[in-house]
Amino acid sequence: MQDIYDDFEIDRFLVIAPLFVSKTVWHNEADEWDHIDLDFAICTGPLKKRLEALDKNATVTVINRENIPWLVEHYKSKFPFKMIIIDESSSFKNPTSKRFRALKSIRKYIDRCVILTATPSPNGYLDLWSQIFLLDGGGRLGFNITSYRNTYFNADFMGYTYTLKEGSMQKIQEKITDLVISANYEDLPDYVSTVMNSPLEGKLKKQYKKFEDDAILGVEGVELSAVNAAVLTGKLMQFSSGAVYDDEDPKIIHHFHDLKFDMLDEILEFNPDESIIVVYNFKHELSRLQKRYPQGTKLAKDGSTIKEWNEGKVKMLFLNPASAAHGIQLQHGGSIMVMFGFTWSLELYKQVIGRIHRQGQKNMVRVIHLAVGNVEHRLMRTISKKDTIQGDLLMALK
Repeated sequence: MQDIYDDFEIDRFLVIAPLFVSKTVWHNEADEWDHIDLDFAICTGPLKKRLEALDKNATVTVINRENIPWLVEHYKSKFPFKMIIIDESSSFKNPTSKRFRALKSIRKYIDRCVILTATPSPNGYLDLWSQIFLLDGGGRLGFNITSYRNTYFNADFMGYTYTLKEGSMQKIQEKITDLVISANYEDLPDYVSTVMNSPLEGKLKKQYKKFEDDAILGVEGVELSAVNAAVLTGKLMQFSSGAVYDDEDPKIIHHFHDLKFDMLDEILEFNPDESIIVVYNFKHELSRLQKRYPQGTKLAKDGSTIKEWNEGKVKMLFLNPASAAHGIQLQHGGSIMVMFGFTWSLELYKQVIGRIHRQGQKNMVRVIHLAVGNVEHRLMRTISKKDTIQGDLLMALK
């Protein structure tokens, strides 16, 4: 942006990013570089605040992705930003989403587009079409998702599942290779992923098996049930973490075990001088973690915890991948990440690991998964399968 601005090519830029990143990362990062003298406006929050940010006519306006439909409607054909940068572009992978359709409608008014992501195809090659469309307006992968599917994929008889036709993977890679730069990660620190497993035994094993088979479990005079497979999977994941939400009142949790805490205690015992990030999934995991480890700190909304973590002032940091997987940099504060809770999303999984496994990390990164119950082992196999597909793409484009 600085070079393009200095060459008088473009005078106003729009950066689209996750909300937390919009508020804390871009302008702070710019301040770290002596040669950057771009002025920033942060277009987030209430309407009044957003309008004030736009009125500044700053060189760089940073906006969260949820506000893109509003921004497009606000300017319509008089869209003033001739270059857009999308931070974490995989959040635009859904071609039916409001945010993608809004950008698609004003793409013709934009001279330059750059998209950034470490997870371009979190669930397979179908995720690429909308992202590439924002780059070239449909020139390489087609002008709509339907033609893209028909050209490169086979659908099941209901049209719910699409698999790549033979040779399509290579054809897609060849089509987009001139648009894509895949970073060289040879200077990244070593990375090792391990699993600590604590099997369910006795009564717990029987309870889990009954819940898994019947989708109904009685506990303390209360019946826990799951209306479909998706709900059951979520409840089994909760069970694996040690507690399950009540069907009637989500403020009530039913406690079953502390197996993951026992494993985490062991990790802390063997790494007494290390700062550790603990990744959780459910809110009840966070509340139980905070009670068990009062020295732990949750990521603050204003980003202040990031500075404290990187300065070594925080010894245990609690992170949720849905709110802290993108943009933030935690590589200077520690190199151990414990997956206390699991996510089905490859994108969130890879991104949250990327908070410490990135340039600037000086130690080997260790990611330790605490696994209890069949569902978490299935989840890890699913994540691995998705990662293989994405890894093939990144290697081809490198």
